[in-house]
Amino acid sequence: MKRIAMVVLSSYPIDVRVRREAEALCDAGAEIDVLCITQRGELTKDNVNGINVFRLNLKRYRASKLRYLLEYALFFSWSFLKLTYLELRNRYDIIHVHNMPDFLVLTAIIPKLFGAKIVLDLHDPMPELFSSMINVDEKHYIVKILKFFEKICIKFANLVLTPNIAFKKLFVSRGCPDSKIQIVMNSPDEKVFKYHNNSLKESKYSSKFLLMYHGAIVERHGLDIAVKAVAELKEKIPNIYMVIYGRGNFLTKVEKLIDGLNLKDHFEIRGFAVVDEIAAFIPQIDIGVIPNRTNPFTQLNFPVRIFEYLINKKTVIVPETGGIKDYFDPESIYYFKPGDSANLAETIFRIYSNNGESKKTLEKSYAVYKNYTWELQKQQLIERELGLVK
Repeated sequence: MKRIAMVVLSSYPIDVRVRREAEALCDAGAEIDVLCITQRGELTKDNVNGINVFRLNLKRYRASKLRYLLEYALFFSWSFLKLTYLELRNRYDIIHVHNMPDFLVLTAIIPKLFGAKIVLDLHDPMPELFSSMINVDEKHYIVKILKFFEKICIKFANLVLTPNIAFKKLFVSRGCPDSKIQIVMNSPDEKVFKYHNNSLKESKYSSKFLLMYHGAIVERHGLDIAVKAVAELKEKIPNIYMVIYGRGNFLTKVEKLIDGLNLKDHFEIRGFAVVDEIAAFIPQIDIGVIPNRTNPFTQLNFPVRIFEYLINKKTVIVPETGGIKDYFDPESIYYFKPGDSANLAETIFRIYSNNGESKKTLEKSYAVYKNYTWELQKQQLIERELGLVK
């Protein structure tokens, strides 16, 4: 039996990518320990569906850069000591470290010395995400430092995982050998995001043309653009209604915008929800909206929400960005110009007005999704990761 330790600066099992990968490897016969943090008062030592979980009692806050650094330093120190202790007890075959930050992979120095193989799971490219968060270009000294650390961390690892084509191209362009990196997409687990033939709406939504957004409510995700699009459509589509799941530091501005545009009757903000609740709501909707702005990060990103809508054969509108265009041509999904609320409104109205066209486009969207199901991604993960240890 292979023994694997995972390290991640987020909460388990709330972090969906980590949960999917841990459960997939466990189902393949590996014994998994996860080192993570608490989110909502969980036990510091736990077992979740056969996964051993060790948690540091650390609540994360979206605050100053200094706060981020303190959180990183505290978790790095704890996970280094905890992983070293567990290594001496268990002798791991593989240490699987998830970013952010990239340098968490260095907590595995002692297991590597004892012969463990190291997997670095790059959920996101830190330099691009950082530059997008604080609005600086690639010449900024911190971006250069992050690229330097990224190179070291990739070199330290035996295998690199990343979730889409654009990210892989980026890491290869910065020196990662093509043979060292494997794409494992953030495809939804079909045990959670099940296809429902019955898409009847709850009574309160039965007369609504129902839109949905779910995810972090941060400026780069462009929820204010969706609000403005709804404002432009409320006369043409009087029953338009949008349900929002999520939280984040941009929520207050979104709420003020909804109030200022007199749209309270067209929006419902449900706050944070576990993935199972989101999966249960999607079958009711008419359109899933991903209103991202364009910046160095969103140009590369492929939001998993696309597939979460498509698994239930729901039409989805996405920004015309490179990370998405790698998978969908203009005939197989509805694109809008990033940042353009008027164009987003036009696209929503086009779907509303032409059901025949939207059905054909949805069929093509769904066909793309079927090429990247979690069942297919899971096999790639298992083969590459467990293949590191003969």
